[in-house]
Amino acid sequence: MPHATTRDDVRIYFEEAGQGTPILFLHEFAADYTNWEPQMRYFSRGHRCITYSARGYTPSDVPDGEVYTYTHFYSDALAVLDHLGIERAHLVGLSMGAYSSLQIGLNAPQRALSMTLAGVGSGSELENLEAWRKQCRANAEQFETLGSAEVAKVTREAPSRIPFLVKDPRGHADFYAALARHDAKGSARTMRGFQGGRPSIYTMTDAIAKVSTPALIICGDEDDPCIGPSLFLKKHLPAAGLAMFPKSGHVLNLEEPALFNESVERFVTLVEAGRWPVRDPRSLAAH
Repeated sequence: MPHATTRDDVRIYFEEAGQGTPILFLHEFAADYTNWEPQMRYFSRGHRCITYSARGYTPSDVPDGEVYTYTHFYSDALAVLDHLGIERAHLVGLSMGAYSSLQIGLNAPQRALSMTLAGVGSGSELENLEAWRKQCRANAEQFETLGSAEVAKVTREAPSRIPFLVKDPRGHADFYAALARHDAKGSARTMRGFQGGRPSIYTMTDAIAKVSTPALIICGDEDDPCIGPSLFLKKHLPAAGLAMFPKSGHVLNLEEPALFNESVERFVTLVEAGRWPVRDPRSLAAH
């Protein structure tokens, strides 16, 4: 079973397909490496595509202890690239994976050819930050006491997940059946450490403004917690474009796979052609 080993000796399971310029896919909290299958099949026709399960998500290791911070998660993505001998890659992240992609842009920009940040920034509103963290702790306790199967039943009809249910009941059912099989300890530790402990993107304005990595921000217009953060990133990332998917929620790569693939493909093509420029600083100052 292929795996990369992190700096703290956690084994990260990955799969790859195709040849060419690398694309690394980073999954959301409720997903794992399998949820990028539509993109793995599509983009591997012209790129070397890699998907992996984050720590806490089998078949990757589920380590004990306080080792589930946002720093661990973006470092794990880099460990996968290191293991494969990849110096730079396009990063395509959803939600938790988008946050990790942004952190790579902030802390190791030399590793990112581009960043696709989809469904990014939930829980960032500063006025609600403590309530968000309290809810994350409560959600972690639910995983520990009820198990993943019961939590999946509760969360599958969250407002930002309803558009997926309406459009694709079969895909929605498969998604939550997979969540029900997640390791409950890993999910609880990720919820408590990563989801409930990561800094709000609104506290990183100055650092974000220095990231010149080409970025595509994708947001569903019915994913309310991510609309504000997406607009914030569009305003402050110097080389960002924004795509808003109509009547769409959070699981964008599965809910609208054709539109998602088309948008990312166009973005990657323009980046590789050198035609995704950094905006003039004067236009940023005018916002």
